[in-house]
Amino acid sequence: MARIAGVDIPKHKRGVIALTYIFGIGKSRAQDILQQANVDEDKKVSQWDDDEIGRIREIVGSFKIEGELRSEVQLSIKRLMDIGSYRGIRHRSGLPLRGQRTKNNSRTRKGRRKTVANKKKATK
Repeated sequence: MARIAGVDIPKHKRGVIALTYIFGIGKSRAQDILQQANVDEDKKVSQWDDDEIGRIREIVGSFKIEGELRSEVQLSIKRLMDIGSYRGIRHRSGLPLRGQRTKNNSRTRKGRRKTVANKKKATK
């Protein structure tokens, strides 16, 4: 297993896919990294030699990834919550923040259903 940016990337996968295991690197950025490092995209990680891994590590190190990126995202969310923006309020209450409807869906954000008892009718 190759270790890049503190992440063990799987050796049985193609290089482009394996690099996406690093937080902050998607498919297109992985393709750019391999192109800059002169490594074939279809080559599996187990076939990379030490100098190829070194070149990839050097290029990946120039990006903001993993812990640094996660903390920046968290600080951005905290800033939104502190200034009381609409998005910050939605973050605070755990609701979707990009205009989705919440009557029927959004179970991922809202969590499990909480059953609310019906109001009893007043008897005469």
